Amino acid sequence: MPFIDSTTTQLILWAAFGYLMGSIPFGMVLAKVMGLGNLRNIGSGNIGATNVLRTGNKTAAALTLILDAAKGGVAVLVARALAGEDAAQIAALAALLGHCFPVWLGFKGGKGVATFLGIWLALDWRVGVACCLTWLVAAAIWRISSLAALAAAAMSTIWVLLLTNSVTLVLTGILTMLVYWRHSANIARIKSGTEPKIGQS
Repeated sequence: MPFIDSTTTQLILWAAFGYLMGSIPFGMVLAKVMGLGNLRNIGSGNIGATNVLRTGNKTAAALTLILDAAKGGVAVLVARALAGEDAAQIAALAALLGHCFPVWLGFKGGKGVATFLGIWLALDWRVGVACCLTWLVAAAIWRISSLAALAAAAMSTIWVLLLTNSVTLVLTGILTMLVYWRHSANIARIKSGTEPKIGQS
């Protein structure tokens, strides 16, 4: 855990900032703007990049991935620049919660993978790059996006221990548990062998 320099009120404000940043549903916005339909009626009904890809529009999927990652990263970087490491970690957690449970969508959001990766690229670029590479390797091996995400999340704790002074160790545990919780249905399908592979409807 980082040393707490900010007041409780300040941390609450940074949590609100992180949540509002994370709750921007870029997948839904891009699908609407680009005439792709309502993501809730497509594929898994999820608002993330993987489901946007199921519309057949790779540009929209790529933009969703980038923007969902960026909103997590921006929340961290702004909080760190204006307040400190304690605020950055609070904003990071709140951003992931905002993506997973956005108030604008009745608290039914995405699964947080891109935002998770963006958060780590901002918190510590070494851990962020290691998590991204973990996702890529796992995706190349298994061709299952959710399984790659779970591998990246699980390995984030290892990367924090190996590459940093572990000041984010508690946070990475919480973020990882949140990603796993949001993927509970995927985990069940992986176990049963029914989880779709990348590019499969």
